[in-house]
Amino acid sequence: MRNPHGFPIWYELLTPDPDAARGFYEAVIGWSVGAPMSSALDYRLLDTGQGQVGGMMRLVPEMEAGGARPGWLFYIGVDDVDATVARIQALGGSVHVAPQTMEGVGRFALVADPQGIPFYVMRGAMDEASHAWQANAPGKCGWNELTTPDQAGALAFYAEVFGWSYPDRMSMGEMGDYVFVEAGGETVGAIMQRPADAPPAAWQFYFRAADIDAAAAAVVASGGTVDMGPMDVPGDERIIVASDPHGAVFGVVAGSRAAA
Repeated sequence: MRNPHGFPIWYELLTPDPDAARGFYEAVIGWSVGAPMSSALDYRLLDTGQGQVGGMMRLVPEMEAGGARPGWLFYIGVDDVDATVARIQALGGSVHVAPQTMEGVGRFALVADPQGIPFYVMRGAMDEASHAWQANAPGKCGWNELTTPDQAGALAFYAEVFGWSYPDRMSMGEMGDYVFVEAGGETVGAIMQRPADAPPAAWQFYFRAADIDAAAAAVVASGGTVDMGPMDVPGDERIIVASDPHGAVFGVVAGSRAAA
């Protein structure tokens, strides 16, 4: 049975150097990165040892000319791509890549919310569920976090398009509330207001590793940068936010020493 409408189903890295990215993420997260799918399409699957979490695609000059940059995006599963895209546009969002079908893969579109933050919507060709998001599975995405310049607007938009609900929130003092997102009956992430001095608004994804200190050390040893952490967060977890050698930002989450 496929995932419910509005559930995250795939994670994708756009990078100018897939060979270098392969070595980096294998060292930091522990993924096994496959070979290019074809000579025409340098797309490589990211395997956790317990199933795939996503893929990485080569950033080519034509993409850069169109404004693409190294970074992570995710795919949100929907019942009907065309109807969802129409709804996104009606609510003030935009379309970067119009709905299209890839044989054997499914129908998808690259869109942005009303604040200009991009993501994909997709209906896969197969009926089986994706397990790219699993809160506690090694190598899988364990948290999806949106930092936005308009938290109230984002909450309304994603609820309307994807049926998300917000069962709980945590006060962060002057930064406002950290609002938890429920999709398909699971808490899959949170939405927060972007502070004035913070990095650009974006979706950020935290992938689970065995040890946060080892992951942080691997980031630095492999040519990346630890931008924040390691730090403790609620739930007996520790996180870092890092940039890979090409500037793509991502998060890593692991259990705390106390919880281990």
